[in-house]
Amino acid sequence: MADIPLLIDGPKKAPWTCLLVPPSGYNMRIEFMAHFAKMLGEAGLRVVRFDYPHMVERNHTGKRRPPDKEPVLCDYVMQVIRQIGAEKLFIGGKSTGARVAAQVADNAGVQAVACLGFPFHATSKPGEYESAPLDRIVTPTILIQGELDTFGDKEEVSGYSLSPNLQIKWIREGDHSLQPPKESKRTREENWNAAAKLVARFFMEVAGVELG
Repeated sequence: MADIPLLIDGPKKAPWTCLLVPPSGYNMRIEFMAHFAKMLGEAGLRVVRFDYPHMVERNHTGKRRPPDKEPVLCDYVMQVIRQIGAEKLFIGGKSTGARVAAQVADNAGVQAVACLGFPFHATSKPGEYESAPLDRIVTPTILIQGELDTFGDKEEVSGYSLSPNLQIKWIREGDHSLQPPKESKRTREENWNAAAKLVARFFMEVAGVELG
């Protein structure tokens, strides 16, 4: 099987690597992913990104098709992990990428997980929330969630029963992409930088080393 194409940021010979899993409906180069790759790379991590097959197809043909189902996405991420190796590997993801990252973490043997905007339910449908796998994850995990995230805001998530191996950090006035509303005095970059620093610090604590 041919190797999956990868995009790498940060020191290529860094002792620790972070695999960033994109949202299923977007490619690896969207601003959110690029910003976090840059920030984590500057913290001393080798940061790896990739595209799902349906996004590769869209990039080549321009034609949209629905993302593959979650089990297929999980299998593909496991292929990426086998390609780069699970030793000294962290994994993080955005939205559906966060769910996929958390789904594969325990079986893959990665060192820690960062969930950036976890989709607990469809927007504005908190009665239909789904916390798995965050309710049972064993791998050390940090959840970075916007206080105003319509897929799981601060008031809702505080009532969920989540794994003791997970810690939650809230981004002030952040939405599902951790962005503040237009009327806020905060900027998108301030929120994204704060989130990236929280992730880097968490990974550093798990590794027991200075990353950058």
